[in-house]
Amino acid sequence: MASRAPGERDIAIVGVAESDEMGTVPNKSSLQHHAEAAHNALEDAGLSKNDVDGVLTAGFSTLATAEYLGIHPGFTDNTSVGGSSFVIHVAHAIAAIRAGYCEVALITHGQAGRSTRGRVPGDPNQPVAQYEAPYGMIGPPINYSMACARYMHQYGEDKTRQGMAEVAVATRKWANLNPKAVMHDTPMSFDEYHDSRWVSWPFHLPDCCLVTDSGAAIIVTTAERARSCRKAPVWVLGAAEGHDHNLISQMPSLTSTWARESGPKSLQRAGLKHDDLDLTMIYDSFTYTVMVTLESLGFCGPGESADFVANQRTAPGGDFSLNTSGGGLSYTHPGMYGSFLLVEAVRQMRGECGERQVHKKGDAGRNPAVSLVNGTGGSLSSTGTVVLAT
Repeated sequence: MASRAPGERDIAIVGVAESDEMGTVPNKSSLQHHAEAAHNALEDAGLSKNDVDGVLTAGFSTLATAEYLGIHPGFTDNTSVGGSSFVIHVAHAIAAIRAGYCEVALITHGQAGRSTRGRVPGDPNQPVAQYEAPYGMIGPPINYSMACARYMHQYGEDKTRQGMAEVAVATRKWANLNPKAVMHDTPMSFDEYHDSRWVSWPFHLPDCCLVTDSGAAIIVTTAERARSCRKAPVWVLGAAEGHDHNLISQMPSLTSTWARESGPKSLQRAGLKHDDLDLTMIYDSFTYTVMVTLESLGFCGPGESADFVANQRTAPGGDFSLNTSGGGLSYTHPGMYGSFLLVEAVRQMRGECGERQVHKKGDAGRNPAVSLVNGTGGSLSSTGTVVLAT
């Protein structure tokens, strides 16, 4: 994308959707969630599966996914670096379309994350099994809590805790406005947050994302094809990606993510600045993920995110619209969440969000015109950032 003019409007997202049912859906496989989401996104775009010539997914082989969907793609991408993968796939779809490998790219995700939950033995040949698991580092809540504990040590426990509470309560308020959210009917006060049970210190239960069954899909295509689609296009103006570790013990800094690289690059490629953004979607695997990502993206300085989100600034009615679906904390999270960030951003920019609809900064009569979407994957390992515009 660097060779293109900043903010060039030649590639668009034209369809987004979730699977038919989300939450606890024991009668459906992961591939069924893939298929439902893909079908619904194609319907949203006014396209059929016969129009699709590029398939991108993570967590499942594109061989299995495309076969199940009945698609024979001319371009296939199975990049899998955790929950950020689907945001990263947007940039890969753009590159493939511009190179002529495909014209209509389907990014799809589905996971029966709750119904099939259970401890699955890891590959004993992987470094994590040799160098971290024997010492009790056996999953995201533990890995992320270690990073958060370091952050508390650097910037203060009480201040950090209040910032985490602000994020959890604000995100739940958005979910209470989203009929599709798992926690739609479950409000939460600050007292309820602080009194909730521990999972892995310093994380209470509301600091941790949900585990659900669900799927989501995104359709990316050319400006020419977008003109004949059912709804107005949402343009992809800039994108960037990267990662700096796999094992949490090898993370260069537990208080800074690769968003420090992908955020500025995506904005530069879009020809925009932070002040141009109307909406921000940040992967919220944990409340700490939101705080460290806000800092890494440059919205505030190191150690300043608790002040940045204070007084429910990111809640409905606040002046910083963040994770308006209810996020991975309160809306859905089947195991990887990046695709759902894109779905919500596009819907907000189209004005399709009903009671939780937000508006362009300084203009309550218009939908958000510019959005930043940031996905995080692995143990704070990988990042994909895209900038979208109407």
